[in-house]
Parts: sequence; C-alpha cells; structure tokens
Amino acid sequence: MPTVGVKRDLLFKALGKTYTDEEFDELCFEYGLELDEITSEKEIISREQGDSKASGASDVILYKIDVPANRYDLLCLEGLVRGLQVFKNKLEAPRYRRVSPLSGEPQKLIITEETVAVRPHAVAAVLRNITFTQERYDSFIELQEKLHQNICRKRSLVAIGTHDLDTVSGPFTYTAKPPAEISFKPLNQTKEYTATQLMSLYKTDSHLRHYLHIIEDKPLYPVIYDSNGIVLSMPPIINGDHSKITLKTKNVFVECTATDLTKAKIVLDMMVTMFSEYCSQPFTVEEAEVVYPDGKTCKYPELAYRKEKLSSDFVNRKVGINESTETIARLLTKMCLRSEVTGVGDEIEVEIPPTRSDVIHACDIMEDAAMAYGFNNIPYTTPRTYTVANQFPLNKLTELLRQDLAAAGFTEALNFALCSTEDISDKLGKKISETRAVHIANPKTVEFQVARTTLLPGLLKTLAANRKMPLPLKLFEISDVVLKDDTKDVGARNSRRFCAVYYNKSPGFEVIHGLLDRTMQLLEVKSQRGDGYHIQAAEDSTFFPGRCAEIFVGGKSVGRLGVLHPDVITRFELTMPCSAVEMDIEPFL
Repeated sequence: MPTVGVKRDLLFKALGKTYTDEEFDELCFEYGLELDEITSEKEIISREQGDSKASGASDVILYKIDVPANRYDLLCLEGLVRGLQVFKNKLEAPRYRRVSPLSGEPQKLIITEETVAVRPHAVAAVLRNITFTQERYDSFIELQEKLHQNICRKRSLVAIGTHDLDTVSGPFTYTAKPPAEISFKPLNQTKEYTATQLMSLYKTDSHLRHYLHIIEDKPLYPVIYDSNGIVLSMPPIINGDHSKITLKTKNVFVECTATDLTKAKIVLDMMVTMFSEYCSQPFTVEEAEVVYPDGKTCKYPELAYRKEKLSSDFVNRKVGINESTETIARLLTKMCLRSEVTGVGDEIEVEIPPTRSDVIHACDIMEDAAMAYGFNNIPYTTPRTYTVANQFPLNKLTELLRQDLAAAGFTEALNFALCSTEDISDKLGKKISETRAVHIANPKTVEFQVARTTLLPGLLKTLAANRKMPLPLKLFEISDVVLKDDTKDVGARNSRRFCAVYYNKSPGFEVIHGLLDRTMQLLEVKSQRGDGYHIQAAEDSTFFPGRCAEIFVGGKSVGRLGVLHPDVITRFELTMPCSAVEMDIEPFL
C-alpha cells in the first residue's frame, strides 16, 4: 500500500479541526485508511542515516498514512482532506468541470507519427489562474511522484510533465527524434545537453537512473516542443528548465505521455482534479486539444461522470446489514459517490466521479457502503454453513516428519525459495537446461534469478556460513521446490521435498543412510522390493562416482542419496566431505 506523508498541523488546519493522535487514528480507520506512523523529518533522517545527518532537519510532526493502492485520489493532502470532509458531512463532493478558454482557441498538443514506436499516446490540460504557496507546490510535486510510482508503474506506462504556460507558447508538438538531435537545458542544470549526454549524466543520479532503461535502447527519443522550438520535456526522463514551475506560476500546462491511454486519462484527471481547487474558479479545468497523426482530435481532460444502478438489497446481503434504501444512498454520498433513490423498487442510482477510477463494479460500490456504515458496526452473525477445519494433509505430514527428524539429531534450516542459476546448475555439476527451472523475468540480484529445483544448494550454503561451528554439522530441510510442468495452467508446480546433509571429517554415508531408514520407518514403508523401498546404484554428477544411490518406492524413483563430489563441495566453499539425501515426500501421502 502507498504511504502518504502529511504535516499534522497543515492537515488539521485544512480539516478545520484539531484531533488527538488517537482520534485521528480512529477517523482513518473509519474511512478505510491506517495511520501507520507518527514521526518527523528529523526522526526519519536520524533513523536512516544517523544523528549527525539529522541536525538542522525539521521537527514538524508528520503523519504517515497507508492508502489503498487503487485510491489515487487520496495520494495527496488535497484529496485526503476533501475525502474526509465529505465523509464527515462538512462538505459536499465538488463538481469538476471542463471549460473552454475565455479568449481564443484551446491549447493544442500535436502528436506526430514518429512517436508510435516509443510512447504513442499523449493527453493534456491547463490549470488556469492557479495560486501556489510553498505547501501547495510541495504537494503538487509529491503527487506527481506518488502517481509515477503507483499507477504509472515507475513512468513505464505514463510520465507526467507540468510546465509554466506563460514561459512557452502553443501549439505544442509531441514527436520523437534521434538522441543526438535533441538538445536542451534540463531541469536544475546550468547548460544545454544532448539527449545522449543526458543519458550518461543521469546514470549516476540516484533518482533518475531508474527510468533511463525505458527509452535508452530506442533509436528515437520522445520530446515535446513549443511553437518556438523550446523543449518542454523529454519524457519519461526530465522536463526542460525553461518551463519549470515556480511559486509565481499562474497557469500550468499539464501533459502526460503514455504507452497506455486509459492510464494516461486517469493520471491527468487526478492531477487536475486535486489542484483545480486552487484556481480562481475552483474545480474548473481548461481543456486542451490533442491532434493525432491521422488528423483525429480529442479534448482533454475527460472528467467523465458515469452512473451505475444497484439495489439496496444487494448491498444489505453482501455487507450483512439491514438498512433502508435512503440510508444506503446517504452512506454512499458520504464516500463521494453521489447517490439517489430512483423510486423503482429498491434501486439506487450512483454517480461515479472522475476521481474514483477504482470503482469498476457494483462490488466496489458495496464496499464503500460497508466502509461508510462502519466495519465495527456490522452485527456479528452465525455462519449458515458449518464446517470442520482440517490441516492440509501434506502440511500435516511435513510437521510430523520435522519433529522426528529433529529428534534424530538433525537441525532444521529454512532457506530462500529463490537462488542463482549457478547454485542449481554449475555448482552441482549440471547444465541449467536440464534443471526445468522457472526463471525470474527481472531479477533484482544475482542471488535470486530462478526458483530452486533442489533443496541441496540452500543447505550447502548454510553449512558454508556455519563452518566455524563444532563438527559434525547435521542439517535438514522440508520445503517446496518449483518445477516446470506443461500440464499445469501456470506452466509450473510445487513439489514438497525432504533434504538432509551430514558434514564431518569423514563422509558419514552410513549416517545419511540411517536417516533414510528412520524416515521410511516413520512413513511405514518396509525395506523390500515391490511395494516397499530399496536403493540402487546410480550415476549423478553431483555425487562422487560409485558413491550415489537412487531411492525407489513401489518401483518408482523418489530421490537420491550419496557422498557429494569434491568439486561440488569446493564450489560451495566447504573443505570437508559431505553426504546428502534428497527425496520427494508427496508420494507418501
């Protein structure tokens, strides 16, 4: 869930009431939010970087509030205050309007066909006669950043650009050019750079380097010019310094470039609805015209209101309450969903404002009604269906085995389900193509590239981390591995495995063999061919030649045991012999 940080005093001033911390925590809970932390800028810096760095930082109290990931309208102070005031019946939900400019044509954003291969969509709007203070400006910038991290998926889907309209002149052109042909002075820089130079410059920037990959491999980079050839922005990386917004800015041109047009419309609606309250005509947004390569024109922002119908019976049944149609309509209105009773049976007509893109289905409306009613106020009822819970058989078997293996003198380890490709292939003397491993598409570290196909590497790494402990080291793990399986709808399946290792000055194969016998005794499987279990000599590159056996149960192979190959031991930075057993326990259910 996204966390919004707001200054407590500023929040209370906007709400028109001072709350104690406990009272505000309760208000947040009633509205479906959570007051996560009460802190200050100084405390945060002190905790993260030390007391020396925190000197001079602000002591102003900050409320960190957890907001549902799909409630983009609550990601800034303005939206949060508006929502809470409507909820407390101190304010009517505002009506957002798109207006034409008082004089002249609307601002135009012309999209050229070169953008199709990079970021094909763009939308725009104008906030006219807006008044900024330092707090409003900070909130304006922070909302952009929150949207970038959330719905914009780190600018890969949508990138927002905001510009001082009085410093540039339309019509604006959104095009794409080779990086060497784009040259401008980027935000907060003192000289001009080409796009190629900017990519090198920002590779070391802690903030912007995370967005470079979006376009750096493209032959053309997207760029927005005004009618005089001044660069407004090079989305999704950086805006131009020429059109940057200051506290004196009165007219703001907002543009969003995107790979997903629906997301772009939502983001534009959020930006303008949240800050249009500071315009000379509150909650009005001046339209802008977008001209597509095929000549088609569209006016934005859409600020679309739509109406949905549902019955009060549906809400009552789903929530578990018994309220009148009029009461439910009032509850929904408290959640910024203006509702009216139609008079046709128990039907309610609900108006969805442009700020509530999270409302997709009648269930979303029902959830808001439950929130407004108060989750704590919903009466407890006895379930109509009586069931008796049972432990999942595989987990029950796992727990029973764990207890007895620990009683046999082995220590349980719990390792990561992800590992490096090297751990399950090269280090074990195998090829990665033989492992049927599920690969992570965008691994963050080398240590987490694939889902493990065997428990052995994790235990060997645990041994390596505990080499200084007294010998012998006896470890076991019972956990899932992940294997590719074309018969499953997701293309892979989990398999519950048991693995144990014995590490000492001698290999101790007899110890591991004894543990296998004890495990089979616990599983009530006799040592005999046919319907029992037996071991049979096998060859495996992970094990020492002639020191490996395959485990058969009921004529089917379920695992292997043996003395590990010296090369495997040294690759895991171990220095002494080690024997191991690994088998599948699912056949024993």
